[in-house]
Amino acid sequence: MPAKAKRTTAADAAGPVEAYIRSQPPRTRVALRSLRATIRAAAPDAAENFSYRMPGFKLDGKALVWYAGWNEHTSLYPITGAIQKAFAKDLKRFETSTGTVRFPLDHPLPLPLVRRLVKARIAEIRGKG
Repeated sequence: MPAKAKRTTAADAAGPVEAYIRSQPPRTRVALRSLRATIRAAAPDAAENFSYRMPGFKLDGKALVWYAGWNEHTSLYPITGAIQKAFAKDLKRFETSTGTVRFPLDHPLPLPLVRRLVKARIAEIRGKG
């Protein structure tokens, strides 16, 4: 009889998330910790997870957002077409692509914008968007 798959909990995710953040260069690490805290504050009911080799959060069993660190920027996913359209004015100073917004590390993170983007994702997930 095959072993039952263990369900990953938010507490289980904290280890890989911390390891991922610690593995980043110092300025990326600082930005990722800010993103993580901002997402948590915007979505207190969300559960932290680690999938696709990235830290993220789930809400109501669905992917809310992932975030990642790169050499010159951090990224937030998924920023859907509807959200990109709704926030076009705010996002015009950032590089975007299908489902992604990139925040350059040589500028302060736009944490109020991140909070609004996360709130928009919550509305999408809960059918209020």
